[in-house]
Amino acid sequence: MSYVPGIVGALVFGIGMSQFPEFTLQYQQHLGEAVDELRIVTEEFDRAAVDQNMSREEALAAFNNSVFLGVPVYELEATFERFDNLVEDQKVLEDADAVGRFTSFLRMTDNELVQITWAGYEPALPKSPDGLVFALIGAMGGFYGGVQISGLISRRLRKTR
Repeated sequence: MSYVPGIVGALVFGIGMSQFPEFTLQYQQHLGEAVDELRIVTEEFDRAAVDQNMSREEALAAFNNSVFLGVPVYELEATFERFDNLVEDQKVLEDADAVGRFTSFLRMTDNELVQITWAGYEPALPKSPDGLVFALIGAMGGFYGGVQISGLISRRLRKTR
């Protein structure tokens, strides 16, 4: 009976962690789409700036009160910064193995993209070795955590009696 919390923890965390590889795959797809969209705006603006013999920064300052591709120019600086961050995130995730994607994902910069991915996420059975490894790691951690928490609670209850 003392292992029931461990078994429950193993099931919950094993199932939860097994979803990580699929979630990161879907996140990478959304990330790629966002990068592609922002690349269009960024490259078009940079091309327009070069046509005016200006750098991006000079064009941002010169046309601050204008609209470019339906976007107020004063908002484009944040768009360009987001584009640069997403390109960096994309490169980090593409170059990483499963464990690297896990640790890298924890530092991803775009919460909006994580929320969009989560909203459309559909859980799946782990079919890849990565999913099985993460399920095993989650199960072991969940079992250990469940047993430890159960032990702390039962010791506390014994002391109060």
